[in-house]
Amino acid sequence: MMSEAILSVKDLKTHFDVTKGLFAKKQIVKAVDGVTFDVMENETFGLVGESGCGKSTLGRTIVKLYDPVSGNIEFNGKDISKIKGKELKNFRKDMQMIFQDPYASLNPRMTVGEIIKEPMIIHNIYDTDEEREERVVELLKIVGLKPDHIRRYPAEFSGGQRQRIGIARALAVNPKFIVCDEPISALDVSIQAQVINLLKNIQKEMGLSYLFIAHDLSMVKHISDKIGVMYLGHMMECGPSNDVYHRPLHPYTVALLSAIPIPDPDIAKAKNRIVLEGEIPSPINPPKGCAFCTRCSKASERCYNETPQPIQVGNRQVSCFLYEK
Repeated sequence: MMSEAILSVKDLKTHFDVTKGLFAKKQIVKAVDGVTFDVMENETFGLVGESGCGKSTLGRTIVKLYDPVSGNIEFNGKDISKIKGKELKNFRKDMQMIFQDPYASLNPRMTVGEIIKEPMIIHNIYDTDEEREERVVELLKIVGLKPDHIRRYPAEFSGGQRQRIGIARALAVNPKFIVCDEPISALDVSIQAQVINLLKNIQKEMGLSYLFIAHDLSMVKHISDKIGVMYLGHMMECGPSNDVYHRPLHPYTVALLSAIPIPDPDIAKAKNRIVLEGEIPSPINPPKGCAFCTRCSKASERCYNETPQPIQVGNRQVSCFLYEK
């Protein structure tokens, strides 16, 4: 039996007006520009791409930290793209976020217990402070920390431990969906695998769905059921993790995968590394046609003039004219 989509994003656009001065020419940053994808129940959707491609903006738009200019975000079958007030507060209980920087996302003046208890107080979960404290201790054990850490401050912990506190805070309101915004990029490599495994175990035990945002395609493959590849605000390719990783279709995905380091020097020498020339175009002034045309070795004249629409190729979607029948 197939699971249903817990999150459906359709043609989502998030733009920012960065015009400076009253009489200056209007400048709009098209951070997310027409993205469509689904996340199923109990599934992890991995989102990858270079810095500045719009991954984090997309994640923050989905959790309603930013407002989209157009498009739809359906969560549990309900359009939440324009909700406000009480509806927004109820939505926040069901969808939480783990932030990239565990140093900046925790209040240094609050103890670990106060940090994790705060969402419970805001959403009126549990009747007494004793019940909340019991839940905090339980959450600390779930994320691999000790009960006596409840009285300590964030400055007394390592980066990996702080990220575990951030995970415990996200779990405090019993959400159904968590947006993980590059939760391992600020951590040591030795700690990254521990946090990934922790997230996978929590997902299995609690039946959660994740949107997992990261740079590292190999790490995303390890945790994700499906992968979406973003470039300059557009979704270039989207499909099952193994297929995208082992048989990439879009030229940008091929280039990203060729850049993954290989520990065996002999295999690494034989590998055909694709070096993308030029810089990512400005999202203020993106190319007229395909967003990737200025750096693509297979670009044709059509790519410079027309924007490719997502094409179904087997069990995935790819935005590239090369796959038109």
